[in-house]
Amino acid sequence: MSYAKEVLVDAEGLILGRVASAIAKLLKYGYKVYVVNVEKAVISGDPQMVKESYAKWFEIKTLRNPQKWSPHRPRNPVSMLKYAVRGMLPKHPFKKVVLLRRLKVYVGFPEEVRRLNLQPIKIPEADASKLGSRYITVGEVAKYLGWRGEV
Repeated sequence: MSYAKEVLVDAEGLILGRVASAIAKLLKYGYKVYVVNVEKAVISGDPQMVKESYAKWFEIKTLRNPQKWSPHRPRNPVSMLKYAVRGMLPKHPFKKVVLLRRLKVYVGFPEEVRRLNLQPIKIPEADASKLGSRYITVGEVAKYLGWRGEV
């Protein structure tokens, strides 16, 4: 199925939560969304606090069979963005799955996306230039959590 409405989002220097909400809106409007450079998106806040709060997710277990039933938490940047977008989509399970199929997220800028000849759109409300030094990139958080990719 080919989409007439395709959008490219370059996540470099954009705040993760704000870009996730913009992507969720685009998906609801019927766009197919490609996100590149997801490892260069930023999470606002004190870097040490952000790393510790993400690491705390892995301590959460259940009483019965924690290997099987404990929450599955994302470690790589692609899954971290998809997890953020998934939380901002409608709660209806089938609609959520259909919308998430339209989202393609990449680390870096792969050749298959370059061939689409799409211009990246601007998301001004997600710009992280006014944060100063109080942020950490998604790639650095993923490295801290055990991701083996390159930042």
